[in-house]
Amino acid sequence: MNQWIKLAVLSVFIMMTTLAKAQVNMKKVLDRTTKKTERSIENRIEKRLNKGVDKTLDETEKGIEDAVKGDGNDSTDKKENTEDNSKEQKSDPKNKKDKQESSDSDAITDKAPAPQEAEKPKPVLEWAKYDFVPGTEIIFEDNQEGEQNGEFPSKWDLAGGVVENAGFGGENVIMFRKCNTNGIDGIVPLLKNWKEDYLPEEFTIEFDAYFEKPAQTYRIYLFDTKNQKTLDPGNNVSKRFYLRFNQNSADGKDISTGYYPGFSNANVNSSKPGWRHVSISFNKRALKAYIDDARVINIPNLEINPVGFTLGFHNPSGTLNGFAKNIRIAKGAVPLYDKVLTDGKFVTTGIKFDVNKATIKAESMGTINYVVKMMLDYPTLNFSVEGHTDSDGDDASNLKLSEARAKAVMDKLTELGIAKDRLTSKGHGESKPMAANDTPEGKAQNRRVEFVKF
Repeated sequence: MNQWIKLAVLSVFIMMTTLAKAQVNMKKVLDRTTKKTERSIENRIEKRLNKGVDKTLDETEKGIEDAVKGDGNDSTDKKENTEDNSKEQKSDPKNKKDKQESSDSDAITDKAPAPQEAEKPKPVLEWAKYDFVPGTEIIFEDNQEGEQNGEFPSKWDLAGGVVENAGFGGENVIMFRKCNTNGIDGIVPLLKNWKEDYLPEEFTIEFDAYFEKPAQTYRIYLFDTKNQKTLDPGNNVSKRFYLRFNQNSADGKDISTGYYPGFSNANVNSSKPGWRHVSISFNKRALKAYIDDARVINIPNLEINPVGFTLGFHNPSGTLNGFAKNIRIAKGAVPLYDKVLTDGKFVTTGIKFDVNKATIKAESMGTINYVVKMMLDYPTLNFSVEGHTDSDGDDASNLKLSEARAKAVMDKLTELGIAKDRLTSKGHGESKPMAANDTPEGKAQNRRVEFVKF
């Protein structure tokens, strides 16, 4: 009996010990679980806090970027687009190449001009200081209308060298293929009185010259080197007066070099290929010469009698051609304001337009500037600006064109400071010719603008 009691007591003791150990172990497990749970909660809270902070910072940074760029694009969209583009490039190598070529092309298109291009003087319509006013009566006109490519220019005679018609830049031009280096070779106008002195006491000469290289020169003799030798008994053509123009300067026999603004002897040959408008004005004894909008020669007393005209070309290397177009010789007239006083109007062929358009050419600004100054000097002077055309084309089109051209001149005058109520405009088309339309000179005379006092 005692033995069974002992065994029962021992069993109870073992059970109690085991239970106690289990409780201790359970407590340890619970403690570990609790701590693990607490750590998980703390980690999740910390992650949430970090995520909230990151989102706030991202939105703040995006707001700053948008404010700086003025751009409302979503950065997420940009990222998705970048990823999509990346996928496309990876999936299609050819597409990647095309995009690269497109990017390169865009880069070329958007590339800023080289410094020398930005600094190069460029002729523009607003030739504010241009004071050349062409003569009003046209003696000789050649705009190469109707000329045949490869033939000799029909309105000229050859003084020497090789000269022929050509197409250049979509226009008919006169091409100097080969001329003697002494500058006497070239072309002379084909006129009925070419052996006589056909240049009046007041005249102007204009033409456009192309320069492939700035050092190329166009030489002008105020003398017909082929037909007027009897006017020079000594036949000393090489000793006669001449003017010589390159792209950025001009000089002549016993005349110092005059430079286009922005150029000097140091950089006179630095320009790129292009056209220049050359103009010369002679008034009894004084001579002025211009390249585009700049006066480069001013001689108060020339001390010679100009009798004719020879246009030559010289290229130092001997490998390049010269090109000329729109050549005009015109007789000068009394000052325009005197014509207003005597006739109540003045007529000018010095305002020129693009073919069949109302776009004013830059060389017209000499005449327009003169009119502006006249109206500012005489505040009571008001003008009706009236346009006229030659007979080429139909009547209705010419009337419409003349009206548009007259309005373009009026608008330019108001842009330069003349009050609108001092001007009106109208067009007459081809209805009031001043000369026959059967010669280039007659057509040029009829393409005119009149300023009628009111």
